[in-house]
Amino acid sequence: MDKAIEDEVLAGKRKKTIWILLIIVLALTGAIFFLRSSFASSIRKSAITTAVVEKGNIENTINASGEILPEFEEILTSPINASIQNVLLDAGTSVKAGQSVLTLDKSATQTEYEKLKFGLASKRNDIQKLKLELDKSFYDIKSNNNIKQLRINSLEADVENAKRLYKAGGGTREDVEKAELNLKVARLEKQQLENEIKSKQQTMQVEVNEAGIAASIQQNDLNELERKLRLANIVATRNGVVTWINKNIGANIQQGESLARIADLSSFKVQGSISDNYLDQLHNGMTAIIRINETQSRGTVTNIQPAVQNGLVTFNIQLDERNNKLLRPNLKVDVFLVTSSKQAVLRVANGPAFKGPSSQDIFVLVNGKAIRRSVHIGMTNFDYVELKDNVKPGDVIITSDMSEYKNAKEITIKN
Repeated sequence: MDKAIEDEVLAGKRKKTIWILLIIVLALTGAIFFLRSSFASSIRKSAITTAVVEKGNIENTINASGEILPEFEEILTSPINASIQNVLLDAGTSVKAGQSVLTLDKSATQTEYEKLKFGLASKRNDIQKLKLELDKSFYDIKSNNNIKQLRINSLEADVENAKRLYKAGGGTREDVEKAELNLKVARLEKQQLENEIKSKQQTMQVEVNEAGIAASIQQNDLNELERKLRLANIVATRNGVVTWINKNIGANIQQGESLARIADLSSFKVQGSISDNYLDQLHNGMTAIIRINETQSRGTVTNIQPAVQNGLVTFNIQLDERNNKLLRPNLKVDVFLVTSSKQAVLRVANGPAFKGPSSQDIFVLVNGKAIRRSVHIGMTNFDYVELKDNVKPGDVIITSDMSEYKNAKEITIKN
């Protein structure tokens, strides 16, 4: 019997201990919840940022990146194979049209030019010699033709004499026929010589023309080399600033290789790039907003590159204000492409409070308290968010991140 009573007592003690532990846990949980609720129900005014709801225009944008580039940049290249002899300017130096930038060693090309010039003179002498030889040959043939004509005249006289003698009985028929045959042969020989003269004239013209064409080709080559030698005096063709220059004195430079870049820093453009995921939204003529620090500038998308490289599409932006003092070569900027816009909508300054979903909760300041409201979000950009309902112009919205107060319906604002 004593043993049974002892078991009942022990069981009672266990139940009592369990109840005590349970009460302690519930008390601690309640205290933690109470403390959390008391902390979460108030916030200092200095810890939040606010913005006023207003009516205005809003543009929907997609983000891109950009780089400021001179709108006009000239690349000076070497017109000949040469070596850099002297560098006259450094990058960043202003330059005027006609001013020398660097000098090249042109000795090899100059030697080639003189050789070609001598060859052309020799070619022209050959042409003159050919003309003299052809003239002499033509003169000889013409003289032979005159001689043939004299012989024909003589043979014609012989034929007449033979006929007279034959009629007078002092000659024979054979003498007449022989004289006529000799005349006929002489006339054929003269005709052959005349054909040869005509052929010789044509041959002379062809040979002279061929020699003239060869000389003209050589003259063109000489003129081209002379032009390249003039261009080898590397000078700026317009006013600007040297943005890059090859300073490797003595380095061998191939024809067409870049030597310097000169930019006109009075006018700029933006070269932008964006993920190819937005390619279907990108088109020529769309408005672009460029942000430089806190300053905005606008422009128009032009010249979209057809090729996609590393998942990026490249395009150019023509700025409305191309000579803005904030523009600098190679400056990285944020680009926002306007895909659509609305007028006279309720908008508020963008901030961390707006997470992206079309429906979300915000806090509106009313009489020193922040009241939770559910709103629907419309267009957004880097400056503004469109609020479609549950707000009116003049409402003050908390724009800072309020995720710590996601369970609070009302928050007291402390000064």
